[in-house]
Amino acid sequence: MPEDKQVEGDAPEVLNDNVINKYINAGQITNDVLKELIAKAVDGANVLELCTYGDNRIRELTSKTFNKEKKDLEKGIAMPTCISVNNVVCHYSPLKSDPDVRVLHNGDVVKIDLGAHIDGYMATAAHTLVVGASKEEKVKDKKANVIVANHHAIEAAIRTLQPTKKLFTTDVTKVISKVADQFKVTPIESMLSHQIGRFDHNGSKEIIQNPTEEQASKHEKKQFAENEAYIIDVFLSTGDGKAKVSDMRTTVYRKNDIVYQLKMKHARQFFSEAVKQYNNMPFSLRSFENEVQTKLGVVECERHGLMQPYGILVERESEYVAQFKYTVLLTAAGILKVAGLPFDDSVYEPELTIQDQELVTLLKEPLKLKKAKKEAEKKEPEPQK
Repeated sequence: MPEDKQVEGDAPEVLNDNVINKYINAGQITNDVLKELIAKAVDGANVLELCTYGDNRIRELTSKTFNKEKKDLEKGIAMPTCISVNNVVCHYSPLKSDPDVRVLHNGDVVKIDLGAHIDGYMATAAHTLVVGASKEEKVKDKKANVIVANHHAIEAAIRTLQPTKKLFTTDVTKVISKVADQFKVTPIESMLSHQIGRFDHNGSKEIIQNPTEEQASKHEKKQFAENEAYIIDVFLSTGDGKAKVSDMRTTVYRKNDIVYQLKMKHARQFFSEAVKQYNNMPFSLRSFENEVQTKLGVVECERHGLMQPYGILVERESEYVAQFKYTVLLTAAGILKVAGLPFDDSVYEPELTIQDQELVTLLKEPLKLKKAKKEAEKKEPEPQK
């Protein structure tokens, strides 16, 4: 790892034009691949094939950008493609050898989660859709309630980050729950959103949704400020929000900053290759050529804390979970959303709507500050081709 890389926990660097441009370009790639996958998420689509396609496209598109800056500039996957269906909350990214790989069917609630990075500046996003939904075949009842609620919740959440409001991380927790209550759905317990930086997934500030009493008492609330970047990840459920780790095989990992001398040859080879390819970015075991050796190697790495597993979480089988994720920058001009797609509400017909006037007002607020809007439009860097 080059010396100039930021170590997790360090103060994030200033969002200058060069840094913002890298976030914007990574975000554009993320959004483009997400759109392509949404178009492919049709009845009969194979989730393994979709995940493989998503990862390949991220590699392809990132390889074509910022080639003039420096030869060893790292770029690629910041979050491997995960496609989680119905009650599966997150991190389903199957291997070629997995039996009974999920196939999509009309009516499935599908969450697509992925991300790209350029020079360690990561932009990840997630979007929820219902297979086969259209203006003629609208999504109704609790599926519509949870998806529309989730979209409103993340939109309200990012507006709460506005530095001029001088609000705290706990205020975001409250606003997510407040929106969920309007639709009689529940935030998945204990899910985290993080401040991020260059090669830094877990900055000093974090947002917890639907914390337990113990978590709420221990959680350190922190105030938002300019020149910060965040990945805001919101999950809502039609159930009680108490997700558990599934018995399905974990396939997504990322390197921890822990030193340990591995004993097994397979583990050493796997760890070396993972660090070389992904540094400390999350990855899928699917990307390694020899799955058998990879499965053996990751076991020792995980046992000794060198690899952090992203377990597959599930709600009760009769429930539905939605997810929306954005990457946002807090700038002097306001909130800049660099990753995350617009929401097509024309295919949804929820039973409930937002009645709380404070939330209605909040959701109407622009992301850019009015005073700085024109100046920001002049200065905002264009994506590099």
